[in-house]
Amino acid sequence: MSGHEMQGGMSRREAIRLGLLGTAGITLGLGGLSATGALAQLAPAGGAVGAAPAAKAKSVIQIWMWGGPSQNDTFDPKPDAGYDYTGALAASIPTNVDGIQVNAGLPLLAQQADKYSIIRSMTHGENGHETASYVTQTGRWPGRLVYPCAGAVVSVFRGYDQGYDGIVAPYIVLTKPQGRFSEAGFLGQEYKPFATGGNPARSRFEVEGIVAPGITDARQNSRRDLLASLDSFGAAAPENPHLEALDEARESAYDLILGEAGNLFDLSNEADELREAYGKNTFGQSCLMARRLVEAGVPYITINYGGWDTHKQHFQIMQRKLPEMDQGFATLLTDLSDRGLLDETIVWWSGEFGRSPRIMWDPPWNGGRNHYGACFSAVLAGGGFRGGAVVGASDAKAEQVVERPVYPLDLIGSVYELMGIDPEGQLPNERGLDVQVLPFDDTSVKSGGRLREIM
Repeated sequence: MSGHEMQGGMSRREAIRLGLLGTAGITLGLGGLSATGALAQLAPAGGAVGAAPAAKAKSVIQIWMWGGPSQNDTFDPKPDAGYDYTGALAASIPTNVDGIQVNAGLPLLAQQADKYSIIRSMTHGENGHETASYVTQTGRWPGRLVYPCAGAVVSVFRGYDQGYDGIVAPYIVLTKPQGRFSEAGFLGQEYKPFATGGNPARSRFEVEGIVAPGITDARQNSRRDLLASLDSFGAAAPENPHLEALDEARESAYDLILGEAGNLFDLSNEADELREAYGKNTFGQSCLMARRLVEAGVPYITINYGGWDTHKQHFQIMQRKLPEMDQGFATLLTDLSDRGLLDETIVWWSGEFGRSPRIMWDPPWNGGRNHYGACFSAVLAGGGFRGGAVVGASDAKAEQVVERPVYPLDLIGSVYELMGIDPEGQLPNERGLDVQVLPFDDTSVKSGGRLREIM
């Protein structure tokens, strides 16, 4: 029976909701996967979807640089700006595309520049985490309605009600919820992402670095059989639709551990060589997991990559974070390309803003960078986006946009269009609200037009 068929006179969505009442206390802790959290996302609501542009992409991998990465220290280096702007990261290096340079801290990504385009003129002017996160992922200023972010919108148009039949939710966050805004907005809980939790760099049976002794698939199956044998109430009322819903919820939960879904999240199935290439850390293994989810047909995956809010000791943190990001991101691009997946997978790298170009040397900052929404960078690859290009330009210190301002609305609208979603079409919703997918009025964060030069 498919995930959309009726169960005992009720929809799967209702069956799951009722089932969760009976399993609310059960969390199946393999790598942090919460069965109840996943099940709540299995059947989002929606309405009919109208005409749309032809899709070039099937999936999006969003590398969300939580906290905001420095544009100067990544994809918009300013080696001549002076020590107060470059600190210890003054050097830039050429890429494999003539005329494009990146910070010297990204040597692996420098060799992949033919696969991605850099936007050096992102702007919205907002310096607060919450508002900037909302603006960057919805293209709208905060107002009376809380609008859904890009992942939730894609799950409306590419999720269950539009034929998605995947074994996991159509919108996945690796690994922690972003927490800075309501991802689903007025669409409601059905469109919130399934946040996996845990750490994909660890074993399925490992918690905080400790492998639980004796916990195997066979033992988990024995526990399930024991639970079923003790269910005298269910045996006495086998036709009760509410109990059928509970049974289905329980079986779906176990599938996250022992079934097809569990296998999908088990990185031990990958060659150790490849895992090492991505980096045996949370970010690197999340990039590998994202590739597996793309192969499984998941439309939208967010890698929530924290640690970039570097008000203090920025350069000490960058010594660790830049090599980690460089390795995981570069290997993801290579792996997707080698498997023939990059042409149908959009990779979107950005944070909610950048960092202040002028370094704060005084205590207590000791060489930190502040929030900076006036000018920052984003990277787009695959799924119809052309590689080997730069869009826009900043000034000599990366403080102001001087050429081709790009607003969040432009970037998101371009992603939607390549996913076959009309940015100016109607957004289906059960509340009956008459809203467009994206605004093109004074509720938007301006618009310089979609990114035609790289589409």
